[in-house]
Amino acid sequence: MWTCGVALGWAVVYWPHMPEGFAFSNALEPTQHSRPVDALYVSLVIVGTLGLGDIAPAEAWLRVVAPLEALVGFALLTATVSWVLGIFPALARRRTLALRICRLCRAGITDEQLDSEAGAAVLDALAAEIARVRVDFAQYPESYYFHDGTGDTSLALTIRHAAELAERTRRAQHPGARIASLVLAAAIDDFATVLDERFLHTRKPRTEILDAYARDHGA
Repeated sequence: MWTCGVALGWAVVYWPHMPEGFAFSNALEPTQHSRPVDALYVSLVIVGTLGLGDIAPAEAWLRVVAPLEALVGFALLTATVSWVLGIFPALARRRTLALRICRLCRAGITDEQLDSEAGAAVLDALAAEIARVRVDFAQYPESYYFHDGTGDTSLALTIRHAAELAERTRRAQHPGARIASLVLAAAIDDFATVLDERFLHTRKPRTEILDAYARDHGA
């Protein structure tokens, strides 16, 4: 969208100066290639940092302006690449977390197994991953709109199971497991708060926020 806006804006600048302000290749007749679409063609070639095509700026000020448009195009290209490189790892972390929660549920871990040092480590690691995904939603809010379907990689579907694990271990006898349970519950609360403040706007308790998250993602 930004690229299209920039290309159209610069085309408006170029069009009034065609054909006088531009040099045309021998294969082109200047009077036949001075329409708005030709100005847009010149703008797209320049903003795409593709160099100069068969229509190039000839007037001195246009020869200065064209590299500025190319610089803007390069900045947009860099920003796009940075966005892609940032958002796809965030999506991968979210789906990995969903898979981890799903595997924990399928493992059939008992309350007695969770009420141990090993159980505390599992809960603590889960809380850390949820906190990481919460940060991803804050840094890349657009990642929320990438839906993961209804399978094992859907965090909207599996996050409620993490809340159930926290509830099951809330009164654990093992001190480490009890602390890890509290940390996990706090991480889920924080996660739900970010979802509600930024996307869902339900102003409801955690359980209802997570239900709304699941509905919004078709889970």
